Amino acid sequence: MSCPVCQKDTDPKYRPFCSRRCADIDLGRWLKGSYVIPGAAQEEDDPAPGPDEARH
Repeated sequence: MSCPVCQKDTDPKYRPFCSRRCADIDLGRWLKGSYVIPGAAQEEDDPAPGPDEARH
């Protein structure tokens, strides 16, 4: 199996990655939202009323 970030052989300690660096790079990609499943955009539900709208 090869590292999904750099394609080097994996290290059992960091599996499926080859190093802590590649594991951190992957985590950063997840946190930034770089991994997205393609599909049609969905409409969002009505947003919660803001402070001005709640008084009406």
